[in-house]
Amino acid sequence: MLTVTAESGLPERLILFVSVCHRLPLPPGKKKASLGPTERPATALSTGKRVVPQARAGSPTCGRVSGVNITVAGLGLIGGSLLRALDASGHRVVGYDADPATRDQAAAAGFRVATSLPTDNDLVVLAVPLPALSPVLDELSGYEGLVTDVTSVKAPVRDLVAKHGVRRFVGGHPMAGKETSGFAASEATLFDGCAWVLCLEPGETSLADWLTLADLFTRTGSRVVPLTAAGHDRAVAQVSHVPHLFAAALSGQLRDNAPAAALAAGSFRDGTRVAATRAELIAAMCGGNAAAVGAELDRLLADLHEMRALLDQADPVAALVPVLRPDVELRRAWPPTAGPSVDLPAETEALLELGRTGGWVTGVTGVTGVTGVTGVTGVTGVTGVTEGTVSAKRPETDRNSF
Repeated sequence: MLTVTAESGLPERLILFVSVCHRLPLPPGKKKASLGPTERPATALSTGKRVVPQARAGSPTCGRVSGVNITVAGLGLIGGSLLRALDASGHRVVGYDADPATRDQAAAAGFRVATSLPTDNDLVVLAVPLPALSPVLDELSGYEGLVTDVTSVKAPVRDLVAKHGVRRFVGGHPMAGKETSGFAASEATLFDGCAWVLCLEPGETSLADWLTLADLFTRTGSRVVPLTAAGHDRAVAQVSHVPHLFAAALSGQLRDNAPAAALAAGSFRDGTRVAATRAELIAAMCGGNAAAVGAELDRLLADLHEMRALLDQADPVAALVPVLRPDVELRRAWPPTAGPSVDLPAETEALLELGRTGGWVTGVTGVTGVTGVTGVTGVTGVTGVTEGTVSAKRPETDRNSF
């Protein structure tokens, strides 16, 4: 639970900022969000579609303290799902989107919706595609709060954040997309069980900030995976970005091919599902991670060329079996079975070792010397972590290490 009190010295507003795919306009001189005609009163929540009543003092729900607000700005698939998930977790949530039609959709679903971008916040979560990130960072000039993002590539984001002088940043990426997009596709349970990468750069990332976000996102049902930006980009190139390109190429089999379209079934459907993603989003993720994607694509093409050569053997069946069998076994073993829960020290190297072996954080407990995390006993203003633990799990095998 994120714990915030009047004595903690923290600002009184907690905001998750999930922006749309273009620069979010802020009217000149505007400092706070305003609630316009689309604002709806809070009503009881049972399905993630309605707004819960305001928190009562002492409420035990996730990160929820009376007087603290959360704003989700940008209500597409990820932003809309965050709005629903955080609302369902008991937060007081306000949504924002630059598109009036999207705001109307969210308001019609019963959520409170702001008509301008709020900036008086503790936390900003950026979910714009990489090409649109720089203008949004311009809006955060002088911002002193914590910034994270949900962009699917991390090293270029890290560079841009440094260029714009963002003071506190933890890169993030929830592995929880779908082939559909927009608020209509959002769902409160999108992050249940998903891997949510939070980047941890030795000597650069504040461990206190990292633990604050790890605590928040594990309470949305996510498995928080600690990785460096480089480690993240290499892994997602392998299991996300290149598969999007393969799916798009495979979908081309349908071009002017009516018999193939009539016969396509399960293997084609499963192999091409992500090809239904908007082309602009696929291009942004792969182009933004071009070096890692290019290297992995070359490796996979070499594997395919090897299989192609085996088809010319006198006995192609016998030639293919020993090449295919290890890959078949890897797929059958995925996802790996989780081992027992363990407690690890809340230390950078211990967390990175967990991520390198395919493990994940399931909760943050007993941290001292840092404001904003469950079990805080440090004094006001302390920003370092003196001691504490995280609950974690590792796969029973480390074959998926990276």
